[in-house]
Amino acid sequence: MKLAFGCDPNAYEMKDALIEEAKALGHEVVDFPSEDPIYANVAVQVAEYVVDGHADRGVLVCGTGIGVSIAANKVRGAYCACVTDVYQAQRATLSNNANLISMGSQVLGVETAKVLLGEYLGHEFDAGSRSAPKVARIREFEAQ
Repeated sequence: MKLAFGCDPNAYEMKDALIEEAKALGHEVVDFPSEDPIYANVAVQVAEYVVDGHADRGVLVCGTGIGVSIAANKVRGAYCACVTDVYQAQRATLSNNANLISMGSQVLGVETAKVLLGEYLGHEFDAGSRSAPKVARIREFEAQ
């Protein structure tokens, strides 16, 4: 899988650790390093890259994970879930078909973030699942 990673200046250490983890799991990585304190800029850049089909999924990191998630979700076709535990990381894919996740470098430890990344990447959305109509409805709202 090809993954795009981005972060704000508060989250370099975690982003770099996640990139190394993704590579160890056998994924191709594209890094969007940023010194820009306006985290929305890198979040939108990564989200657009994913939505345009240049990467399969994206991973964003800032202090809380919330700001980059909000910014990424402003891109039509971007579905970014802010995850803080294993269940959320799994359900981001299984229940919500999220094409991006975000995490907070001041909320999670690096080792926990690596586990969450593995859980997010370790699942695929089932278009025949009971979650499919719910995801379809979200996309209908977006199209309006």
